Parts: sequence; C-alpha cells; structure tokens
Amino acid sequence: MKFYKVFFSVAFSLLLFSCLGFSKKDSKTNNSGKITKNYMPPKDTKVAYFASGCFWCVEAIFESVEGVEEAISGYAGGHTKNPTYESSNTGKTGHAESVAVYYNPDLVSFETLVTVFFGSHNPTTINGQHPDYGSQYRSIAFYSTDEEKQIIETKIDELNKSTYNNQIVTQVTKHTKFYEAEEYHQNFEKRNPNQPYIKAVSVPRLNKFKKRFPELLKKGSH
Repeated sequence: MKFYKVFFSVAFSLLLFSCLGFSKKDSKTNNSGKITKNYMPPKDTKVAYFASGCFWCVEAIFESVEGVEEAISGYAGGHTKNPTYESSNTGKTGHAESVAVYYNPDLVSFETLVTVFFGSHNPTTINGQHPDYGSQYRSIAFYSTDEEKQIIETKIDELNKSTYNNQIVTQVTKHTKFYEAEEYHQNFEKRNPNQPYIKAVSVPRLNKFKKRFPELLKKGSH
C-alpha cells in the first residue's frame, strides 16, 4: 500500500509540474498580455520555426529577444492535419510543440535566432526537455531555405565540437505547415504567472537564458 501511495504522489507531482495534461478549464488568466490569435505581422517581417520542449517556455524565451516582434505557440513537424493540444499530447500526430518566431531582420538575424534556440535548451535529449517527455517535445530546427539549413547545420557542427561531443539529436527539418495552437496557450506564461508549471519550470528556464545572453535581450527584459 505504501508503494502505491508513493507512486501516485510522484505521478501527481510530475503531472502538476508538467506541460502535459493541461486543459483549457485549468487556465486561470489575468488581464496582462495580449492573446495573439490571427496575428498580422508588419511588412518585411520574417518568420522562423523552432521546437524545444513545452511551447509556453519557448515562446517566452524568444519574445524576450531584441528584434522579435511576436512568438506564437503551435504544432509542426507532423503528419496529421489540424492537430489539437489533446491529440498532439498522444504523440501520435507526429507534431511537436513549436513556436513561430516573427522577427525584424534589420534587428536580429536568423543566425542569432538559431543561437537562441540552441542556447535555451538541451539539444542532446531525445524526445523531451525536463520535465516533459514524448516525441511532441523533441528538438527541431526548421528551415525554409537552403541558406537557413546551412546556418543550422553549421551551428550544430560547431556545438558538437566545442560543447556536446557529437551528441546533438536536434532534427533539421524542412518547414511545411505550422498549426497555431489554441488561443488559451498564447502568451501563457505572461497570463498565468502563478500557474505551478510556470513558476517551477518556465520562469527559471527563461531566467537562465537571460543570464546567459543579456546582450540579446530587449530593453526592460533583464
């Protein structure tokens, strides 16, 4: 009996401090932070796509970077049309939780965004970023042009030699389709500052990135 109590206690804790299993009814938002459904980017804005764990965390990291105009949570890299949060969490859609990063190329380059991507998660973890595991949390750097693909692959080569001893498992994938996540996921960290996962995982991950790359941050984001 004691074993089962411990087991369920651990399981509950993992669920509480995990991006997995969250539903709309669990959301307790405040009025800070706009919801970005149907975002219309300014002229000359470019977009890049990345996946590196729970999109609540990834969105917040990219939105702290100078030159990034908006980051939108969604799903990419899979084979299923119109995925939902619930269906993607089964791991059967092939999609990963991803972000579309809208940026001003006059202020920040795609190469810098790739640096942000690799510098804000562990690219050697297969199918997950602690405490979230499953193919929907895998590491993917998407490219839209051959030039972007070359930038990503060059960065991987550099990091494999200097830091990761050829252990990077990030997928380098041609971007095809991005499905915007449900409205209640957008700007989730800003709108749910007291949510347990945000306090325990997302905010510390963001702060770790800020400490590592202060020169890349927007004014007021330090």
